[in-house]
Amino acid sequence: MIDIEAKKQLICDIGKRIYAKDFAAANEGNISIRIDEDRVLCTPTRHCKGFMTPDDICTVDMSGQQIDGRLKRTSEVLLHIEIYKHRDDINSIVHCHPPHATAFAVAHEPIPNCVLPEPDIFLGEIPISAYETPGSQNFADTILPFVDRTNIIVLANHGTVSYESDLETAYWLTEILDAYCRILILAKQLGGIKYLPLQKGRELLAMRKDWGFSDPRSESVDAKENIADFASFKSSWTQSEIEQTAFASHPSAANPSQLPSAAEASTQGGLQLSKQSIELIAQRTAEILRDT
Repeated sequence: MIDIEAKKQLICDIGKRIYAKDFAAANEGNISIRIDEDRVLCTPTRHCKGFMTPDDICTVDMSGQQIDGRLKRTSEVLLHIEIYKHRDDINSIVHCHPPHATAFAVAHEPIPNCVLPEPDIFLGEIPISAYETPGSQNFADTILPFVDRTNIIVLANHGTVSYESDLETAYWLTEILDAYCRILILAKQLGGIKYLPLQKGRELLAMRKDWGFSDPRSESVDAKENIADFASFKSSWTQSEIEQTAFASHPSAANPSQLPSAAEASTQGGLQLSKQSIELIAQRTAEILRDT
């Protein structure tokens, strides 16, 4: 027998964690748990996720119509319903606005792979959906190109949605993603990221598969070449207006035949530095001549 009150309490507990992590300011975000084939528990609209009680939780059917609860259900429940309709293995969903991951959503910047082990193993490649007005069916439909190939999606100009068989794991995916995005942003401020060698990236993909995580890159005949180069979701970039600007492609994935050797790279770097030095000296000399 399903303990509905316990599940309502779990939603409240996860809501507190989301609010404490600054993943949902004020009344933002929504959470749901599917309790059977026809019913879904969800958070209410315009209610802070950090201060909910089990009595606040609503019940809706699989069309999104509210069938129980003293407060009005979240306006974005259609997004949750669409995921449940397409994934029989999913029973819990977290949608919120983690700031570092949402920065990528606002910038329309794809999140690189082959940088840190944990995100590659637990998250895999992460798509960014096209933008639509929240709460509409069109908004819910934006996840359809990706919903069966990943368990976490960045929603353009909006936030993230993560989903799993249990609510705690669904929340963990969001926490891993935001921590990773924060590290990427910090690394960019230090000068940029260093990608793992492609062979090491393939080892992480193999670990992901061994641990039971499906990954569309494992099914690609070209996986050995494009493991770091957005293999699965790059075709959606035009529709979602996604463009790499802050983080360049993995050099080996982009064009391995044109990569310079270590000696060539060192020479090229030295030439570039010498040119900059000469320009600086010339500029300083001109300033001195003007002052004399």
